[in-house]
Amino acid sequence: MDLSMFNSNIGRLRFFFYSAALLVAEIVTFVLCVVGSVGFEGLANSKPGPSREGLAAAVLVTSLVIVLFRANFAWRRSRDAQGSGWILWSYIVFSTLFAILQAGTVLVVKFDGEDSHSGLNLLGLALVGLWAVILAGKQAGGGSADMASSLSFDDFDPPGPLHSASATGATALAPAYATRAAPVPSNHPASQPASPANGRPRPGGFGKRGLV
Repeated sequence: MDLSMFNSNIGRLRFFFYSAALLVAEIVTFVLCVVGSVGFEGLANSKPGPSREGLAAAVLVTSLVIVLFRANFAWRRSRDAQGSGWILWSYIVFSTLFAILQAGTVLVVKFDGEDSHSGLNLLGLALVGLWAVILAGKQAGGGSADMASSLSFDDFDPPGPLHSASATGATALAPAYATRAAPVPSNHPASQPASPANGRPRPGGFGKRGLV
């Protein structure tokens, strides 16, 4: 069994779809628990208490299994984005509390429209907020500075033969280029105009007629 599917990092898109799949799975398992125990009609007509213990236990077990998957996905996503540890653990703890309170609510809920579960609703909103923070975390190495450094050519090293040929050619051309480009000092003999052996100046190109 390949354990990398439970250990590898996941990006935003995969985390979003995994979370959506878990939400669908949670709804489906809840429906199956109700249908397999007392049915929707029996649940609506039943009174809170011992008659719903089997249903509450089934909901609790399935919800905790889904929490394990949800915690694994959140851990992998947080590691990929180098997220804060307290956000991750808050999300895991709140998810566990939500699963326990959800099972307890099934055990004591009344279908007369008078009960309000504001505490469970607030906990659910907190879970959505933590999930959104984990989802929105930047992927490691995804910043502009990291991208610019990854595109830097400072450490670029060509393959061996090409690199050796380039280095040899540059070494061979360097002395010739340095000789060609080196300035000649003003007091150097090469910088002075050439004179004939008799010491007389060389006649110019124009107006030399009549000159001896």
